[in-house]
Amino acid sequence: MEKITFKPSTVLFPVPTVLVTSKFEEGEPNIITIAWTGVMNSQPPVVYIGVNPIRHSYQLIKESGEYVINIPSADQVKLVDFCGVESGRDINKFEKTGFTPMPATHVNAPLIAECPVNIECRVRQVLKLDSHDVFIADVLAVHYNSDVLDDKGKPDLDKIKPYGYCFSEYWLISDKLGSFGFSKKG
Repeated sequence: MEKITFKPSTVLFPVPTVLVTSKFEEGEPNIITIAWTGVMNSQPPVVYIGVNPIRHSYQLIKESGEYVINIPSADQVKLVDFCGVESGRDINKFEKTGFTPMPATHVNAPLIAECPVNIECRVRQVLKLDSHDVFIADVLAVHYNSDVLDDKGKPDLDKIKPYGYCFSEYWLISDKLGSFGFSKKG
């Protein structure tokens, strides 16, 4: 099989597409669309987001030391894209999108009520890189909208409808391939 070599790039895919909310102690909250995000540790749970310092949310997160990762549904993809191409310096994204800010339990940044999953985070470390700074954070609480849980109270991905970002496009994540450890089962 022939391999074609490309220059180095961020080709790890898919990456989650999330909405991150932040807020100064006083003032309007903001929403930023983020694709540079993931898990860094299991116990305790630690996540990260990468934010370009030119973005409005960068200063909000840096000064407040907290943020909320809101996992949107595929039904919200147009609003998510909007939050990524417009600046919170110029508009109130909650007003423009119709998203509802909802008080969080541990941080000042709001949850987005319409997003099926919300993860409250407190920054533990900032890693300065070239184009983005990485805000590494402890997970303080996770919230699920009740309508995305199955009859046993477990999150149902068919109801959440998460999606990813690949090559500047949004792609639905679907079709279960197996469960952890299934390769060991007969």
